Amino acid sequence: MAAVLALGLGVPAAANLPVGTKAPIFATEAALAGKEFGFNLRAALAKGPVVLYFYPKAFTQGCTLEANAFAEAMPEFKALGASVVGMSNDDIETLNRFSREECRDAFPVGVASRQVIDAYDVALVRGGKDTGITSRTSYVIAQDGRIVMVHSNMDYRDHVRLTLEAVHKLSH
Repeated sequence: MAAVLALGLGVPAAANLPVGTKAPIFATEAALAGKEFGFNLRAALAKGPVVLYFYPKAFTQGCTLEANAFAEAMPEFKALGASVVGMSNDDIETLNRFSREECRDAFPVGVASRQVIDAYDVALVRGGKDTGITSRTSYVIAQDGRIVMVHSNMDYRDHVRLTLEAVHKLSH
């Protein structure tokens, strides 16, 4: 089971968290290069800005293409001192495989618990019903913990470009 440290998760419901909001801090199970580890947002922010992107389901077409695109852009993110973590409500076994095969060992993917999905307001609603599956939403979080960019669109194509532009602005 994913151990979630729910610090600051009392965020009002809205259509995504607004720019300027303090990002909810959490810890969860994650995978990088097929190995499990404990991801902690607070620890990641201590090292630099974080791109936190939520995606619906590992190994689906759009999510695979998005993961491939983030993997290809990782040298640019790293050069700017930023880290990237993908989040879905897939189980850790699936994420182990996804981290190796589609994320190309370049960045971690974590288990998005119901608490994290709710805190970041990324539940996917179809036909007025919450499916529990995360929407495709990217957040760029500055090192001080404030959200500086939000992009929510089921089309994966702009997420990498827009998050990289936001991280670049932070470094200048």
